[in-house]
Amino acid sequence: MGLTETGAGVRRSTRRSPRPAAGGPRLTRDALTVWIASRASVAVLAVAGAWTVGDVSAGRMPSFSALWNRWDVGLFDKIARWGYFGYPRHYPDQGVAAFFPGEPLLLRAVHVVIPSWILAGLAISAVAGAVAAVALARIAAIEGGPEQGRRSVLYLVASPFAVFLFAGYSESLFLAFALPAWLAGRHARWRSAGLLAAGASLVRITGVFLALALAIEYLATRRSRPRPVDAGAGWLLAPWLAVGGYFGYLRARTGDWLAWQHAQALGWGRSFTSPWQSFLTTWHAAWNPNQGAAYAWSFRTELLAVALGVVLSLVLLYRRRWGEAGYVGAQVAAFATSSFYLSVGRATLLWWPLWVMLAGAALRRPAVHVTYLALAAPLGAVLVIAFTQGHWVG
Repeated sequence: MGLTETGAGVRRSTRRSPRPAAGGPRLTRDALTVWIASRASVAVLAVAGAWTVGDVSAGRMPSFSALWNRWDVGLFDKIARWGYFGYPRHYPDQGVAAFFPGEPLLLRAVHVVIPSWILAGLAISAVAGAVAAVALARIAAIEGGPEQGRRSVLYLVASPFAVFLFAGYSESLFLAFALPAWLAGRHARWRSAGLLAAGASLVRITGVFLALALAIEYLATRRSRPRPVDAGAGWLLAPWLAVGGYFGYLRARTGDWLAWQHAQALGWGRSFTSPWQSFLTTWHAAWNPNQGAAYAWSFRTELLAVALGVVLSLVLLYRRRWGEAGYVGAQVAAFATSSFYLSVGRATLLWWPLWVMLAGAALRRPAVHVTYLALAAPLGAVLVIAFTQGHWVG
């Protein structure tokens, strides 16, 4: 938030004025260092976990790539190999239309260079995550300086759910588009913002919430600076067109405009319901004594993640950060009106305002830094080991 002179003294303005680019090459280098070091740590955890808790003989230890062939990784692999409708007889899953095409398309391209589908997915996440780390550092540095930028990256990679940034999932790739898109929007470069957001919208449905945030940011910026920011605003329609294009493809293949929603229901039992029913279903799953321990733990983290999202949305509204409030708040509303809470903890990785604000709070109060790392680091380590052992972690 900037400062404005008034007759009564100095008061906070309602709009944040972007600072000049802070940190430069050094900030980029530091962000990449944190990212690369964290990837090495995750790799060590995966291998050490396999050798220490894996219930197999030494001669039957799985390969490194096999440790990461878990859950959605196989679904992205399936789409990349055979497309959405090329079902082999031994893999009849027809719910894969719930996954957007960005990750599988890139996976198919990278597979030309890296023959292993699993390693190709890990390579995509590694490179995309590096791009995202640099963009996040720059976003945070605009707000609070280079040190806030460094801290934001550290807190992201230390998240309990950061295993999904390493695995061949779509979170890293989404952030590689979404964070530069937001950075471009902060500098009123709307054509770049729109095109990058279109890329994000081809990776995850979360792209529509990013498009909403950019539209809100554009309107807020236009109100404060009407003339310099109008050029290129039409490009903010690009992410909506990207999503519409995918839905149109599914319509052409299935005859159903709602094929994506129906795939969600078919594959994961997710459909629209009241917030109260969604909460109760998740609550009962979390505290049912007959529920598997890993799933009960996961549902409890989902409840905490939704609560965190509500608090974060309210804080962003209070601080008049309208675009970011729309981005997080719309996601929370979507999760809270699904049949039950699912993958909300994982979605916190995509809430960049959380990492930026956490970094700012830690700079003001060092206890925040110590407390966060003391809690997040061991949880993150546990989830890496659990994921690579084939347990559900969100």
